[in-house]
Order: sequence, then C-alpha cells, then structure tokens
Amino acid sequence: MPPISCLLLLTFLITTSTMGCVVGAVGVNWGTMASHPLPPLKVVKLLKSNNINKVKLFDANSDVLQSLSGSNIAVTVGIPNTMLRSLNSSKKTADSWVHDNVTRYMPSGGSVTRIEYVAVGHEPFHKSYGEQFHPFLIGAATNIQAALRKAKLDSKVKVVVPCSFDSFETGFNMSSEVHFRPDLNKTMTELLMFLGKLGSPFFVTISPFITHLESKNISLDFSLFRETAHPHNFNHKTYKNSFDLSYDTVVTALSSAGYPNMDIVVAKIGWPTDGAASASSSLAETFIKGLINHLHSNLGTPLRPHKPPLETYILSLLDEDQRSIASGNFERHWGLFTFDGQAKYHVDLGQGSSSLVNAQNVEYLSSKWCVVNNNKDLSNATASALEACANADCTALSPGGSCFNMSWPSNISYAFNSYYQQHDQRAESCDFGGLGLITTVDPSMDHCRFPIEIRISHAEFHRLCNFQWLILLFTTLFAAALVV
Repeated sequence: MPPISCLLLLTFLITTSTMGCVVGAVGVNWGTMASHPLPPLKVVKLLKSNNINKVKLFDANSDVLQSLSGSNIAVTVGIPNTMLRSLNSSKKTADSWVHDNVTRYMPSGGSVTRIEYVAVGHEPFHKSYGEQFHPFLIGAATNIQAALRKAKLDSKVKVVVPCSFDSFETGFNMSSEVHFRPDLNKTMTELLMFLGKLGSPFFVTISPFITHLESKNISLDFSLFRETAHPHNFNHKTYKNSFDLSYDTVVTALSSAGYPNMDIVVAKIGWPTDGAASASSSLAETFIKGLINHLHSNLGTPLRPHKPPLETYILSLLDEDQRSIASGNFERHWGLFTFDGQAKYHVDLGQGSSSLVNAQNVEYLSSKWCVVNNNKDLSNATASALEACANADCTALSPGGSCFNMSWPSNISYAFNSYYQQHDQRAESCDFGGLGLITTVDPSMDHCRFPIEIRISHAEFHRLCNFQWLILLFTTLFAAALVV
C-alpha cells in the first residue's frame, strides 16, 4: 500500500475510533472553610501535581483567585446566597462584583486567572432555605450576566446556578413522574429559559452517599458501582448504579420542563471518609474509582447513552473543619486529601496517574498534643470535653467515625487536643480546669489520628478572620432584612 494510503487509513481509524466518544472533564471543589487552611499557593501546586485542571470555588476569595493566576486551571467562582438580594436590586452592585472578582483577574495582557463560570448562589433552592432566595435569584443572575457583557467577558464566562438534588420530586416508588418541586415551578421555568438562552449548562449536586443514607431501597453496593448490586427499574429502564439513576432523574425533569438536550454539569459529587458509619477511606476509594471509570467508559446513562456529564466536580479537594454539620458530621470529611494535603487513598482521576501526589513542604505547629491528665479527678472531664467539642472539630468521635471506638478517657484527650490545635497550641487552651496535659508523645492510635494543625502566618490569619467576618456580616444583615 502506498505511503499516502497508509496515512489516510490511519487517520480514518483514529477518527472513527474517537467519534461519539464525549468524555466529560473531571475537576474538584475547593472549599476554604478551614480553621487552618493550606496556603493557596500550596493548594495550586497540589492541583497541578495531580493534573487537576478544573476547580470550582464556593466564593471569590482574592488570595485563592490570585494564586490561580497563570496556572491555566479553569475556575468557577461562586457568589454566596447572602448576596443575591443586593445583586438583584442593584445593577451597580453587580458591576462592582464582576469588576472586583472577575475582570481584575482577567486582564487583556499579562498573567490571567482562567475563569469559565460564575455560579450565582450556592444551592439556593435547597429545602432548608425555604423560598427566601427565590425572589432574588433570576434578577441577580441577569444583572451578573449584564455586568459580564458590559465588561466584554460574556463570551468567555458563563453564568450558572448550582441546584441541590432536592429540587426534584419523583412519583411513588420511583415512577417515571419526575418534576421540579411545585414551589420552584415559576423560578425554575425562568432559570431554564435564562440558561437556555445563554447556552449555559445546568449545574446540579448528585450525592449517592446521602441518597444511600436517606433511602432504605438504595443499597451500599448500588451506590458504590459494585457489579454485585441489585438493579433498579426506573422509567422503563434498568439501572445498575445510583449515579445513573440520579442523573437520569435530572434528565427526566429537564425533559419534562422542555429542555431534553440541556447540558448537565455535576457540580458536587463525592464520598466522605469519616463522621458516619458508611463514611470511610476504603469506601470512598471504591466510589471514586467506580465513578471515574464509569465517566471515562463513555457508556453514559440509559437516557443519555454515550453522553456523560459535560463536567463533573468531585467534593472535595480537602477536608474542612469549619463546614456546617447540620446535615451530618461527615460534612467535614469529603476531601480526597486531609486538611494538610495528604492523600487518603489511591485513585486515578483520569489523568494517567494511579496515585495522588501529596502536598509538599507543609509547615506544621510543634509536635505537641493536649491530652487528659490521668492523675487528676476526672469526674468533670466529660463536661470539659463537650465544651471543647463545641468550639473545635470532634466529628471523628461520631458513631461510625474513625475515633468512635476509643475508650474513655482517650476520647476526652481527642476532644482536648482538637481544641488545643485549633487554638494554635496556646498553653491556656490545654488547661480545662487543670485536667489537660501537654505532651510530646503522639497519642494517635489505630485508625484514630490526633492531628497537628498547619502553621499559618499572622497575615494569613487576619485575612481569614476578615473574610469569615464579612460572610457573617452579610448573613446577619440579610437575616435582619428578612425580619423587617
């Protein structure tokens, strides 16, 4: 065969082998609700070391956005729910927000932060919020879009709205009757029209872990992509795993609303490693491996064969000891990595590496721990431990948690140490009425780790406090406005 014919044949084979193979990108959620966060520049190095090229943020932290400049990592920046009211009522506020949190990081020349999406609100339709954000959402999204257009960035940055999975309702016994919640009908119709007009995807959380917790009909095997799982029937289709079933629930709801072909981005999906009976590193590894293999198999789902999600963002990159635990103690343990950037398990995120690379050169506080002094009267030790846990992170002590099986008073020591570390190992933070004792002997045991916190500079500490204070201020002002 002549050389030119061989070349044409090779080109044809490569082309035909990849036709229809639409493999969605996999990124991570990067949350910053930590008492001692890993410095942003180290987090960016961690992302790059693991070939993670997409990241979703829950806010627009200036240090984080600056650290991503020049990294070529695609970024989704977030707007908190507490800002929706002001963004809805003022185009000037929207212009200012876009200028401060998008435009300044995307200059026409020089190093830029590659912002792809602005997420307006964080699951503003979640049932726990009631309808408090509904009146402001569409107006806020519209004003942000107008501000992006004014800044000539609307062709580069898309506006999206992350939706919680409880935005949907299904018929009895998972029948084909899937629709958006009745209280969302008007707002959701407007949102889908807005997204459809702009060509923006539908961002949605899918959580097989929480579905497993809340539904007796969803087995652990079905949630973890195990081949031994008993299949489920839904909408005249057979499902072998919880992810496909949840995803097609979204597809059905969008189709019923008149948007059968709208692109879907899985904004949050993961499996926690602590804080609950079904939360462990081994189960999380099984789930993430199953998810990644499924996404890259190009099988898609029964309703969207060979068309996986446009993008999928794993929850989360790092553990966060300040996350709300209203829905469960596991909420602080979603990370692929521990709070200090150490991999919890081995997984190929689809970038060709079989294991994760740890953060390097992490600076810790001194090798000191706070434990209970066994030579003291410990009759009031439990009360002191409860007080410590109210101001620290003791979620590993939860039923099913990694430290749950520790005997008394070792669990008291864990509580004392958690408080001691979160308060920068100050001597007075290991007092507890004389019941605490500072030691240089690591009290960790079996699978229960007594952590030492990351050392953060005074400048980083004050920036963190100021940022969290601003969030608290916005929340307080918004709550006061609702009362009025």
